[in-house]
Amino acid sequence: MHLHARLLALGASLLPMASAETSGSKGPGPDKDGLYWIKSEGLMAGFITYGASLSHMLVKDQYGIPRDVVAGFDNATYYEVDKQHNHFGGVPGRYANRIRNSTFELDGDITFSIVDPDGKEGFPGEVVSYITYTVSDWTWDFKMVALATTKKTPIMLSSHVYWNLDGFANNETNTVLNHTFHLPYSGQRVGVDNILIPTGDILANQKGSVNDFWSAPKQIGASFSDPELKDNCGFNCTGYDNCWLVNRAQNGPYDWRNDGYVARLHSAWSGIQLDVYSDQEAFQLYSCNGQNGSVALKTTQGLKDNKDFPRTIPKYGCVVMEVEDWIDAINQPAWGRQDKQIIEPGGDPYVLQASYRFSINGTSSK
Repeated sequence: MHLHARLLALGASLLPMASAETSGSKGPGPDKDGLYWIKSEGLMAGFITYGASLSHMLVKDQYGIPRDVVAGFDNATYYEVDKQHNHFGGVPGRYANRIRNSTFELDGDITFSIVDPDGKEGFPGEVVSYITYTVSDWTWDFKMVALATTKKTPIMLSSHVYWNLDGFANNETNTVLNHTFHLPYSGQRVGVDNILIPTGDILANQKGSVNDFWSAPKQIGASFSDPELKDNCGFNCTGYDNCWLVNRAQNGPYDWRNDGYVARLHSAWSGIQLDVYSDQEAFQLYSCNGQNGSVALKTTQGLKDNKDFPRTIPKYGCVVMEVEDWIDAINQPAWGRQDKQIIEPGGDPYVLQASYRFSINGTSSK
């Protein structure tokens, strides 16, 4: 079961409605559909204030055709209408992913500012977050800064975007099982029970196993015939909804911006490649096991005259890629990560930085 199917029980939801500023000052308002747009030579990105969500990301494929590679809705108002899928592209918080037993113990930009009040969903203290999105050339950068203003509280944010690098327009398949995925630093993952709650175990991803994306790139669907993949994403679930650790420090000091991607997603059909760089030390991949064809594609997606596939998102029709810290570390003191996730008034803020770099088959321009 994926994150947002269990949201309220597990301690995370979309951050609330935000206010927006463009290029550091009050900029143009949203378009007729409620989207704020920022553009560069290679990218067009549309955002909404609901959860500081990425709603549209248009990238030209290897044939020069613009592909909208993220799931969402045409109009911002629909995010509040469809309560089942209103998390598309948003910032989950105050603590993303899963918390065991729903409890814890404490001792050229667009910037969205969000205030999460004391007591919401049981979290102590007010938190003020600033989510800054930037596009430049073929790169989408974002930075998330969160401040605890009144009480000590857990904070762990992320970006919850649903990707399909074919723009849901592939005439050969309507899933992303053809996409190639690589996690070069992720030889371990967080162990979970059959409802995906962390157990406290750190598991090895053996070379050649279904969760091995580190030894070499492989298609997301490469292991779907392997019996080991059944229950991999929870009871009676075949697919991925797992948190891999990012162990770059094993090779010595590193510069997260320049010393290699933590994840790579590539579609040979569209030629679009996405390299993810981040200062975070975990990475969650979800293979859209819970999608069932109930979400319509946007007008910017799909093939209008394709009678082979309906204009909806099917099971395995997308992937979520989240940069974050180790999930449920606030309940696992032996991991030694609580200082990264428990933030106090007057102390250091919570900071997450990431760079999503697009290219065409590894080349950043045509």
